[in-house]
Amino acid sequence: MPLEFMRPERLWWLVMIPLLVGLYLFLLWRRRRKARPHQITNLQRVLPRQQAWKRHVAVGAAVLALAALNVAFAQPKGEVEVPRERATIVVTIDVSRSMIAEDVPPNRLVAAKQAAQDFLQMLPTGFNVALVSFAGTSAVVVPPTTDRGVVAAAIENLQVAPSTAIGEGIYSSLDAMAQAPPDPNDPESVAPGAIVLLSDGYTNVGRPSDQAAQEAKRQKIPIYTIAYGTPNGYVENEGRREPVPVNPAELAQISRISGGKAFTAGTSGELKEVYSSIARQVGYMKVDQEVTEQYAGYALGFAILAAIAVISLGARWP
Repeated sequence: MPLEFMRPERLWWLVMIPLLVGLYLFLLWRRRRKARPHQITNLQRVLPRQQAWKRHVAVGAAVLALAALNVAFAQPKGEVEVPRERATIVVTIDVSRSMIAEDVPPNRLVAAKQAAQDFLQMLPTGFNVALVSFAGTSAVVVPPTTDRGVVAAAIENLQVAPSTAIGEGIYSSLDAMAQAPPDPNDPESVAPGAIVLLSDGYTNVGRPSDQAAQEAKRQKIPIYTIAYGTPNGYVENEGRREPVPVNPAELAQISRISGGKAFTAGTSGELKEVYSSIARQVGYMKVDQEVTEQYAGYALGFAILAAIAVISLGARWP
């Protein structure tokens, strides 16, 4: 990302850098021109032989230190990640019958419950969290709250039901988002929100999921989808195996339309990694902030390197 500067006029001092480099190259050329080949003085025999690369490192590091110091002097600013103080996250979980497939042990739903409970602990304490479940119908199980224990207990009590209505799950998630309590210190402000939807990805009843994603986009609420399961999943129905392969395409479309991001997970370990990544994305925001200290630190590092190189020129190492 290109840097912006609070005092860009100070960058004119950078013209000194090519001048210094040019001066150094000129002195090297002059020294080589004056050198007499095959002529070694008695003084040169006594003095330790200097290694040219050390001298080049010393000069190069010193020039880079000056450049970094000049950039810091111009007061640069850039995008940095800072933790959000408030947000509303709706955890939306598919509890359709296909979620009892055992391609993810012990089954998809049990593993999803554990990962979702771990996800709660990754979010900042000031975040409101709601829980929505959906199968053939959807429901707001827990409205937005900062009480993680209530949400965790509700996740543990989720039960499977027939059919899958992903679109209805999204609409219920938007309803839950609307129930988020206002900030007592600033009642007029609207905290950012996001939906984290886990499913194996097949809508067979209810309103279309892409239509629901359009509504989420209109409300500026991104949907992070997790396609959970493997292509080899199946459930037992009256002694027969019914294939229930994961369908990442529908969930990817939902994320794309709403402005979120799509993830896939085929194991409980992968699911935990996905939740951790989402927690990072929704828990932090990028803001413009002065980064002078960062470039001052670079300058200090290069200056130390230059000093070490200079010392090594005259040192006799054991």
